[in-house]
This record gives sequence, C-alpha cells and structure tokens, in this order.
Amino acid sequence: MAIQRTLSIIKPDATRRNLTGQINARFEENDLRIVAQKRIHMTRSQAEGFYAVHAERAFFGDLCDFMCSGPVVVQVLEGENAVTANRDIMGATNPANADEGTIRKDFGESIEANSVHGSDSPENAAIEIAFFFSQTELVG
Repeated sequence: MAIQRTLSIIKPDATRRNLTGQINARFEENDLRIVAQKRIHMTRSQAEGFYAVHAERAFFGDLCDFMCSGPVVVQVLEGENAVTANRDIMGATNPANADEGTIRKDFGESIEANSVHGSDSPENAAIEIAFFFSQTELVG
C-alpha cells in the first residue's frame, strides 16, 4: 500500500453549520492525518480556476456561486491510499445515495451542498493540493 496525499475541502454548507471538527474527526478516525489546513473565503476567481474542468457544464456557475457563498476549509490529508480512503469516508456525491455513516449521508444537504470535496485521483490530488498550498505549508 502507498502513502498518498489528497485534497479535502469542507464546503460552505458544513462550515456554516459548524461541522468542521466532526468532519475532521471522521478523517482522523480512519487513519488519515491532516498535514495542512486553512480556512479561506474562496474568491470567484479561485472557484472558477479550481473547477475549470467543469466550465462547460450547466452547473458550473451555480457551483462557483456556492463555493464562494461562505468560508471553506481546504486541507491536505495523508495516509494509506488516501485518495480512495477519503472518497470512501465522504460517500456518494448525492447524499441520498451515500452509504450510512459517510460524511455526505450524515451531513450533506443536496448534491451541491454535500459538505465535502475530495480529489478523485492521485494525479488530480497533486494538482488540487498545489492550487491551494505551497510545499512549505505541507507538514507531515
């Protein structure tokens, strides 16, 4: 098994409801370490840059609006197969389809306001981490 890093974002719906600690506890209980973390209010430019891969999709504008609607917590998680582990902990994108005990099932409000984002591959994790963090901010 490989030690990996992945990006996690605790979205505005979760920070608004003061769920950061409960969500972070899920990661730590599942052997993922938080090696970098900051609370930011994403700008429209940051949201559009981060989600540029979805620019042609109908939901792009609403997604960017939502991600700028309040503070988010961007963080880097590290552990064995961190990308897959994080995705398992998060659950399906639609909270209605997520497994019991996952973050999105327990805290998500809708497909968009589903409380968390996580990288979908090791390659995208590297890109996403670099979007928000410099190498000196990653403390393992």
